[in-house]
Amino acid sequence: MSAGLAELKTLMLRGPWRTLAVAESITCGRVQARIGMISGASEFFLGGVTAYSLDQKGKLLGVDRAAAKAVNCVSAAVAEQMARGACAMFGSDFAVATTGYAEPSADWNVAEPYAWWALAHDVGDGKFVVRSGRVDCPGATRTAVQENVADAVVEALIGYLREVRR
Repeated sequence: MSAGLAELKTLMLRGPWRTLAVAESITCGRVQARIGMISGASEFFLGGVTAYSLDQKGKLLGVDRAAAKAVNCVSAAVAEQMARGACAMFGSDFAVATTGYAEPSADWNVAEPYAWWALAHDVGDGKFVVRSGRVDCPGATRTAVQENVADAVVEALIGYLREVRR
């Protein structure tokens, strides 16, 4: 287990106890696998969902179908909706989400792979703190893109937790 994952556990369990959920598309379970590598992850990790299709993103995570269809489900807004949807689905305090292109797509005019990640923090009363970022992966293989994006969202979560746990 990497030092970052050990820190994630420490940050999640430092009072008050908080919970985490994951919604993935491009990373296809890699974020959940990283969290599952943490001994004692069941103390804070509630679960995750891999929603690859627009139908499932809408049905499971509440993603706005029309807006998502216009961008082929790849945008900061879609990732943010996925993260908020994962918080709602699992009843978690925090959720992270990923969506993107693991390979170029001529149909969508995508020359190089890239992805969006998002983090949602349910602060109560229906309000969320939401952050998102883009990961560009020029020339990377499909699996390298997926690994890079999974690493990026976990690092972003750790960074955010450091901020709010000071």
